[in-house]
Amino acid sequence: VQLQASGGGSVQPGGSLKLSCTVSERTPRTSAVAWFRQAPGREREFVGGMTWTGGMRYYADSVKGRSTISIDDAKNTVSLQVSGLKSEDSAVYYCASGLTLSNFSTWGQGTQVTVSS
Repeated sequence: VQLQASGGGSVQPGGSLKLSCTVSERTPRTSAVAWFRQAPGREREFVGGMTWTGGMRYYADSVKGRSTISIDDAKNTVSLQVSGLKSEDSAVYYCASGLTLSNFSTWGQGTQVTVSS
């Protein structure tokens, strides 16, 4: 299983960004897909996640209300759109997959998000 993350970049405060994670194959090990982020000097933190079945979406409090997770089943792609970006959203964002949203076995490469004026 491989995960390909894309969509990072630089954006001004208040702007929005869409990150995408493409899963190479749908297996039990990719039942759940989530986004994490890690800023310099800080621990990695959960941002949002979903399961392919059930339609459930989960968001960290830090992004709740300004984030949306969407799925493209045909392309095995999970996207995270974050609006109202703040400087504290700057981090390397990673997507991960696993059996459940508490058990991740595969990680994609990170994509840098920089929020700056």
